[in-house]
Amino acid sequence: MKPIRFALTGLVAGLMAISVSPARAQQAAGNWPTKSVTLIVPYAAGGFGDTRMRLLARKLSDKLGQPVVVENKGGAGGVIGTAIVAKAAPDGYTIGSGHLAPLAVNPSMMQKLPYDVSKDIAPVILIENSPLVLSVANSVPVKNLGELIALAKKEPGKLTYAATGVGSASHLAGELFNQRAGVEILHVPYKGGAAAMVDLLGGRISAYYSTPSTAEPHIKSGKLIALATTGLKRSAMFPDLPTIAESGYPGFNASNWYAYLAPAKTPEATLDRLNTEIVRALNDPEVRSQLAQHGLVPDPMTRKELADFIDAESRTWAKVVKERNIKME
Repeated sequence: MKPIRFALTGLVAGLMAISVSPARAQQAAGNWPTKSVTLIVPYAAGGFGDTRMRLLARKLSDKLGQPVVVENKGGAGGVIGTAIVAKAAPDGYTIGSGHLAPLAVNPSMMQKLPYDVSKDIAPVILIENSPLVLSVANSVPVKNLGELIALAKKEPGKLTYAATGVGSASHLAGELFNQRAGVEILHVPYKGGAAAMVDLLGGRISAYYSTPSTAEPHIKSGKLIALATTGLKRSAMFPDLPTIAESGYPGFNASNWYAYLAPAKTPEATLDRLNTEIVRALNDPEVRSQLAQHGLVPDPMTRKELADFIDAESRTWAKVVKERNIKME
């Protein structure tokens, strides 16, 4: 945790030195954009999340008539990149990709953040709301969610589940399930989904809340057994697989989601234009095809709907973080 704390301390000091010109912040948005727009992606390059953002950036460039340049600013669970967006000049030329951890989880897990989501961030649009799929190794003697719960209660603390880091969607899904089902399936953190899947397939862990596309080939081959998905709606990739919510736990919802953000005080006209053009980009056949390959469906919202959604997610996960005593490690 010390490297993260030191990194954030330095980041705060650097961001405090940024001076935003009031005239620039309040510029008329009618001609926006007249130059390239920077899209801050708060995670490393190379994964599907980054690839998806680059595809959307290319489509958004076409809609806006100016380049949208992706800059990866990973680290500290998305905090570093989100802070850069929060402290940027509110002129529409720096926007960002936001997701569950830095916007709705880290505020309740970390004592100090270099931004206040409610004051420093202008929500633009939700891109997608993606349920996870709960799968177990085929060595685990269960065929459905009820049998998993019965086994976990019979042998408390013996079963384990993988998650891609403390505070990640997979971690929170597991802790919410433990809380709602009254079981103790032990959390095993991994640095990435690939390592978690290798250990699941090898039987070294019992379960994993993964993205649908990650689990699909192994479920089809019979190496994994899919038990349920974590969203309020069934997954487009697994339409016959029940949700945890419809399996006896109404309202259960632990999805990963991604959104577009801008600095607070960005002109309303600019935010509205961004929302409109991103909706158009999400409706592009190439974008929809790429998302569908991963079991994802665009879920755009109005700016107000997204603000309310982030607030609701923050309250939900703050309660889980407190009751399950989740801490950064």
